[in-house]
Amino acid sequence: MKRSFFVLALALASLAGCQQQSSPETAAAAAPDSKAAGEAKSYGEAITEADAQPLSALPTVLGDKDSAQVKLVGTITDVCQARGCWMKMQTADGKEMRVRFKDYAFFVPKDIKGKTAVIDGWVHREEVPVEDLQHYATDAGKSDKEIAAITKPEQQVNFEANGVLIKN
Repeated sequence: MKRSFFVLALALASLAGCQQQSSPETAAAAAPDSKAAGEAKSYGEAITEADAQPLSALPTVLGDKDSAQVKLVGTITDVCQARGCWMKMQTADGKEMRVRFKDYAFFVPKDIKGKTAVIDGWVHREEVPVEDLQHYATDAGKSDKEIAAITKPEQQVNFEANGVLIKN
């Protein structure tokens, strides 16, 4: 029951997060800090690279558990083009892991595909409903035909980040 409530709460938060209007606080959170070009930029809680494990360690870290707290480092493969409210990173098994941001308190730039990121938070297994999958496809700029072809929920490993460090 707890797990169902957790998954439902995450799904509702993800739908609300991308569609809400920008406020000065969220706009400021999405803007890069004033560090010099070439340095890493933090979003959300300030984090460092210390103790970050490569994304390839994810199967070992998660094991048979439904969730685990972890700091990972890997390459960004996709970013929400609507608002920067999620990004994807490729796992060792070739699948993509969606990274959402805790309480949608911050977003990331939309032009960071291919960059290296350190993410700190919770990884979890979940069944993603069709409505959410279609919403993500819309955010990613998929065609109406591609969106309509999404008719079944998917089992995924996803991440809720407290903080993200984007390396240039």
